[in-house]
Amino acid sequence: MSLPTRPFSRSLFPDFRDMFDMLPSLSGLRPAMDMHSIRIEDKIEGDTYIIRAELPGIDVENDLDISVHDNLLTIEAQRSEEQAENGRSEFRYGSFTRTVALPNGAQEDSIDASYQDGILTVRVKLSKPEEKKGRQIPVRHG
Repeated sequence: MSLPTRPFSRSLFPDFRDMFDMLPSLSGLRPAMDMHSIRIEDKIEGDTYIIRAELPGIDVENDLDISVHDNLLTIEAQRSEEQAENGRSEFRYGSFTRTVALPNGAQEDSIDASYQDGILTVRVKLSKPEEKKGRQIPVRHG
């Protein structure tokens, strides 16, 4: 003979584990607290759009990928760093992806990237936007 089962009921006050689950995860706060985050700046100089990214400690040949698709430039990098001293070791690692919308007139075929002293510099030539001339629209009546 089987015993009747009672439906699971919750109390008005959540369990301690449920309260803990409601808090934001520390991984979500990591970018705000990470002192080793990667910074990007961009500017237009003359007819060139320039993006600079701080990417220290990466192997350009193996850990960096730059692509462009539909006027969006994507920079993907992986960084790993390890220090060992007096029998103690520390390591940091992580991946980074940043997508930047290119400005109007960006010539995707002219994109050039260089890396020096931990700074990635991407240059994109800009074409002058064509002036669009307005026209008068005749109004029919009658």
